[in-house]
Amino acid sequence: IKKQRTERKWRHPDLDAQLTKKRLQNEIKLMVKLRNKGLPLPKIFDVDLTQRSMIMERIDGKPLIDILKIEKNHESILHSVGKSIRLLHREAVTHGDLSTNNIMISKNETAILIDLGLAKVEYEVEGFGIDLHVLHEIFRASHPNIDSAMHHVIEGYLNVDEQLGEVELGSGGTIPSAQECVNRLEKIKQRVRYHSG
Repeated sequence: IKKQRTERKWRHPDLDAQLTKKRLQNEIKLMVKLRNKGLPLPKIFDVDLTQRSMIMERIDGKPLIDILKIEKNHESILHSVGKSIRLLHREAVTHGDLSTNNIMISKNETAILIDLGLAKVEYEVEGFGIDLHVLHEIFRASHPNIDSAMHHVIEGYLNVDEQLGEVELGSGGTIPSAQECVNRLEKIKQRVRYHSG
């Protein structure tokens, strides 16, 4: 499948080209690194920085947004989503745009995080909490009929650390535990309620 970054007409052409190239290079670098670490991500077959594009493996699955509209039993799928997010976070990477459009579910119910254009290396617990909060807000706005969606994601997220143990010290510092990230999510939710209330 070909992914092409479109030109942003509202930006100066030189600045747009520079930002797009940097973002695409960052996305490719992180995807290769994470795939080599065993995360379920599509293979990259070709890159053309001048055309702002890359050719990737097609994922045999459906976006989470579509599955949540059709499927009745979401628990195991949402656990898988939590697992994939935590595996990403354990590599000191935040996604930056965790929406139900950017999570593909394969036929064996593996959650595959796509569109890492806003992903970045992170060691501060706030960044991981914000990543989770973005998904929490998406569930509230787009899937209000599924009350327990984030609860199941969190269960899957916490289960990763229970199975794999503590995260090894990263090259840039200590990666927060799953529980620390979930605790920060709760603090962020309280801050948002306080400021909007």
